[in-house]
Amino acid sequence: MLFEVRTYRIKPRSQGDVIKNFAKGYETRKNFSPLSAFFYTEIGPLNQIIHIWPYEDLAARAAIRAEASKDPNWPPHLGDNLVEQLSEIFVPFPFTPDFDKSKTGPVFEWRSYTIKPHSVGGIKERWGAALEAREKLSPLLMAMTTELGPLNKFVHIWPYESLEHRREVREEAAAKGIWPPKGGGDELVFQDNKIVFAAPFSPQQ
Repeated sequence: MLFEVRTYRIKPRSQGDVIKNFAKGYETRKNFSPLSAFFYTEIGPLNQIIHIWPYEDLAARAAIRAEASKDPNWPPHLGDNLVEQLSEIFVPFPFTPDFDKSKTGPVFEWRSYTIKPHSVGGIKERWGAALEAREKLSPLLMAMTTELGPLNKFVHIWPYESLEHRREVREEAAAKGIWPPKGGGDELVFQDNKIVFAAPFSPQQ
């Protein structure tokens, strides 16, 4: 399993129209393959939409996209509201093989780390050992690393009931020494985060 994460920057004040047109196009696009999630940014880099597509492998991605391109409603008609596009291929960690729809928001924290080359193995090991205790406080939706696109990128997504819930959970995890996992801090190069919400038609809510 792999995920194509497509991040689009759109013009200010165009979010409502973009989401509406994307939803319209997705009505037929989902006949070829489903979305995992469709998010839009609320805090952090604004005017972004993020759509995440699961595929069995790259060959399946190519075949499905070729078929979907024959649909007159796809890609969605975004006009000049589309400013920039980024496509990345991610491979999920073994303990988050798919987007679990039972792990709901409505607030999602999207944390993106640039890590040192060859360090992902140690991160997987430490996360796997510490995650059970951390998920007793709140669930992890997804952890994945780039295979194609900007390399050495590690993304993890956390759903919360609210921003206050996020603050409470993070403070408790730190106070109890549950999270972040011990060790490996020297593997981090850059850290970014943003708060995203799910669009009404997103399978992940």
